Amino acid sequence: MTQIDTRSQFTAKLMRPAQPTGELPWAFVILPKSASNKLPRRGRTTVEGILNAQPFQAMLEPDGQLSHWLRLSQALLSATGLQSGDMVTLDIWAIEQEPEPDAPSDLREALAAAPEARTIWEETTVLARLDWIHWVCSAKQAKTRAKRIKDACSMLASGKRRVCCFDPSGFYSKALSAPKSVV
Repeated sequence: MTQIDTRSQFTAKLMRPAQPTGELPWAFVILPKSASNKLPRRGRTTVEGILNAQPFQAMLEPDGQLSHWLRLSQALLSATGLQSGDMVTLDIWAIEQEPEPDAPSDLREALAAAPEARTIWEETTVLARLDWIHWVCSAKQAKTRAKRIKDACSMLASGKRRVCCFDPSGFYSKALSAPKSVV
């Protein structure tokens, strides 16, 4: 099997999200379409990279414009000496094997309480589980998230292995986007 070259190097401005979430400060960059086009999928994708000689691994999120955005943690910013507003050069590439996604606790609890759903969950691919998690986590309201978890368990219990009607890129539904920035 021939490996596809997913490596990209690009320069971007570190942006600060407009609405802090109460966590430690973080920054993000929006990938140029040319870099995003080299990746294996439009949805969530795990990459490895180098930023200011500092290696990292991170999950890219879809920006709703058929590209991706990358969240840079405070720990990575501290390790690199960078801050919002800085111009940076990133070297990124998709990892060969997508890691097992970490399901949120509310979804894990629901699956634990639904053995038929859990069985199908465990039989699906890593990418399918990633899409299920993304669908649940992209809900903007707690009520919608709870309904999606209930629906996921029901669909899985009925044998459905992929979440239907969910656009993991956010392009068609506009459900996903990069954060708004202040820098």
